[in-house]
Amino acid sequence: MSEQLKVKTMQEFMAEGKQPEILFWVGSAGSYDDRAKKITRAFVKLLNKAEVDFAVLGTEESSTGDVAKRAGNEFLFQMQAMMNIELLNGYEIKRIVTCDPHSFNTIKNEYPGLGGNYDVIHHTQYLKELIDNGRLTLSGEGYKGKRITFHDPCYLGRANSVFDAPREVLAKSNAELVEMKRHKKTALCCGAGGAQMFKEPEKGDMDVNVLRTKDALETSPNIIATGCPYCNTMMTDGIKAHEKEDSVTVLDVAEVLANSQGL
Repeated sequence: MSEQLKVKTMQEFMAEGKQPEILFWVGSAGSYDDRAKKITRAFVKLLNKAEVDFAVLGTEESSTGDVAKRAGNEFLFQMQAMMNIELLNGYEIKRIVTCDPHSFNTIKNEYPGLGGNYDVIHHTQYLKELIDNGRLTLSGEGYKGKRITFHDPCYLGRANSVFDAPREVLAKSNAELVEMKRHKKTALCCGAGGAQMFKEPEKGDMDVNVLRTKDALETSPNIIATGCPYCNTMMTDGIKAHEKEDSVTVLDVAEVLANSQGL
């Protein structure tokens, strides 16, 4: 994290005897993947602009266990989940925001059965909330005249029915939003779900990301926006496969919003 960004850990909040408004769950991709780190920074810049009192777990944050569960290792998932829940409950965390729909789905829907009950929201939902409450004031028309199409991440859209928030936030960029034929409930997976992100396609497998990118390119976009670091990687690879990297960019919703504000 660059030095100009204001980020405090839960340990620092506890040392001051305070509780943050939200815990920002960064996630594995947002912590370690160089491309996804840019999404993390963009979101933090927006939080700083809105003067949100937020915390991260820092080195105490561990994998949610999502990938282990999708790959069939329920034992490892439960080990990871119980360790995280003990930490979160110890800090008396109430509200969690994350840029990763996989973490969002796991903590929101699967942790309660193991004793972890939190108000979990996706970063696009939180950005909409900040805008609606007047805490995040927007200006600038950097994307005016640009065409943006939004790819619905599976664990945000089809699994949790969060469709409107990312689109409403993107609309604040003053770009023209164009929809793919397959969108919202009928959106096609980017190809990274079910732990597929971490393995090569098997013989006979379809390159789902290339097919999904084709859906996006048919809208003649300048930008393909998404709300998931894994979708970002898969769609970026899809653009390269279609040899369109010189004309189309893949950005997270937070990056679009941050860029539109010159952050």
